[in-house]
Amino acid sequence: MNTCEKVREQLSLLLYGELSFDEEGAVDTHLEGCTECRAALERERELHAAFDRAEIEPPASVLWESRQSLQRQIAAEHAPVYRVSWWDQFLDTRWLKSAGALALLSIGFFGARMFPNLGLGVTGMSLMDPGAQRVRSVEPGPNGGVQIVLDETRQRVVSGGLDDQNIRVLLLSAAKDPSDPGLRYETVGILNDRAQMAEVRDTLIYALEHDENAGVRLKAMDGLKPFVQQAEVRKALAGVLLSDGNPGMRTQAIDLLTQGVGDSTSNGLDRDVIGTLQELMNHENNAYVRQRGDRVLQLVNASQETY
Repeated sequence: MNTCEKVREQLSLLLYGELSFDEEGAVDTHLEGCTECRAALERERELHAAFDRAEIEPPASVLWESRQSLQRQIAAEHAPVYRVSWWDQFLDTRWLKSAGALALLSIGFFGARMFPNLGLGVTGMSLMDPGAQRVRSVEPGPNGGVQIVLDETRQRVVSGGLDDQNIRVLLLSAAKDPSDPGLRYETVGILNDRAQMAEVRDTLIYALEHDENAGVRLKAMDGLKPFVQQAEVRKALAGVLLSDGNPGMRTQAIDLLTQGVGDSTSNGLDRDVIGTLQELMNHENNAYVRQRGDRVLQLVNASQETY
């Protein structure tokens, strides 16, 4: 390959600053004495400029799917790693897998028939549910016992009221499930009925500030409406006003933070809310949101400039 061909293959890397110091020096030296390569560099630079001008806004669905995929990968990387026991290693041969499965099934069947009360502390297991549980590992336990780790694949229905601590723990966990926005939406809607509880209110604030689905964030905001006078709720609403990408969310935040302004019984707005609105007006691009914010500032005789 002659020098010109090699240099022209490196022109894009040169424009992106990806060449090493020595490579960049060699290309610059060649360009000083080669008119054709300098012309090729200008064409490459014009092509890059054209690409930069052709800004493409990806569809919202693509962004959402990409974020969900990233969250699933992160969750998988942080999933607990189970230690492989000597029994798993022993069974990890092709000719032993079928025999091992048959032996375990036989032992379980005859053991259940002959010794139904072995006192192993395992309840709810039945041979009528094949595949419901899988023995993950078996290890000797203390005092001559046995420790068995099971992988359960069947679904289990748990029911109870919102006053049940176990039910609330499951709901609080479901409200942060990164893989299912529909589940989060339904869960937040149920939790709204117990927003007077601090742990539930904290979860709603977390959803309002961090959930990527606007419907879930709006549902969380509905649950927080009765507590808009609390400092942590007002702080979260101010964050929505300044950083939420959905103009409908920003409009709702203005309404909640300024509710009652203009009424005869209103005491006006505190300086923090006024400052937040003024900061919003400095960068808000949505005409309707700007109109709502400007109207509130006029009602309290405040300018649009941040003070």
